[in-house]
Amino acid sequence: MTNNITAASPEKDWDLIIQPKAHLFDLKLKEVWKYRDLLLLFVKRDFIAQYKQTILGPLWHFIQPIFTTIVFLLVFGKIANIPTDGIPPILFYMSGITIWNYFSSCLNSTSNTFVANAGIFGKVYFPRLIIPLSTVLSNLIKFAIQFLLLMAVFIFYVAKGMPVYAGFSLLMIPILVLMMAAMGLGLGIIISSLTTKYRDLSVLIGFAVQLLMYATPIAYPLSFLQHNKYASWIRWNPLTPIVEAFRYALFHKGNFTAASLLYSVAFIAVVLFIGLITFSKVEKSFMDTV
Repeated sequence: MTNNITAASPEKDWDLIIQPKAHLFDLKLKEVWKYRDLLLLFVKRDFIAQYKQTILGPLWHFIQPIFTTIVFLLVFGKIANIPTDGIPPILFYMSGITIWNYFSSCLNSTSNTFVANAGIFGKVYFPRLIIPLSTVLSNLIKFAIQFLLLMAVFIFYVAKGMPVYAGFSLLMIPILVLMMAAMGLGLGIIISSLTTKYRDLSVLIGFAVQLLMYATPIAYPLSFLQHNKYASWIRWNPLTPIVEAFRYALFHKGNFTAASLLYSVAFIAVVLFIGLITFSKVEKSFMDTV
């Protein structure tokens, strides 16, 4: 009996060649675009899985900002009697809550990327940056729902006689949302890279985000702190110009300057760059520590 063994051809056409990173700045961003179908699949998974076994489902996106607005209205509006720069209090609080919720959701979701997805990372190859990007996009759906609620309340006040300032400032809103997404992504992947070794950070991040909200003019206008000794600290917060610009775009009121917004852009660029480099370095060896 003879065995017919056919030698394999040394040259084959491969659809995908997985190679180690050549250097630290080899971020392989082109691969993310090639895996865009997987990115959209993760976005759909995140949105469906979040409310799959809930009774109210996506209605929680409406309930959460409504109840938070009511609490802010009672505590900061009625008890503390903090002014709202001439903006109706409900619109003032809801606008701040809407843009803040998007940032905090992006930060909290991406800050747990390596630990939460260690199982799938260890079994199949795909650009690891897909996971944090998918959480940013899935949270964008949540933001869109809450923004529609804000617009519904806005239209209600317009019907009651509130003046409308329709102008080019409205075109700033997509840019400001993109800035919040980039800020949350950059800080999130830095924290995610650190939590592979220091798990305490995952416990502290939720508490830190809550404190950061009170260091950002969400429940009070920046003008309220004009003569306060802590005003300079609030101004140096890179989230402050974005929140103030968001309210300015909607209501044409707020303590907003182009220079302060450029400061936020520069800060985001630095944080996002550091985050991508750190993420690229950690993803090569995180399975040994997670």
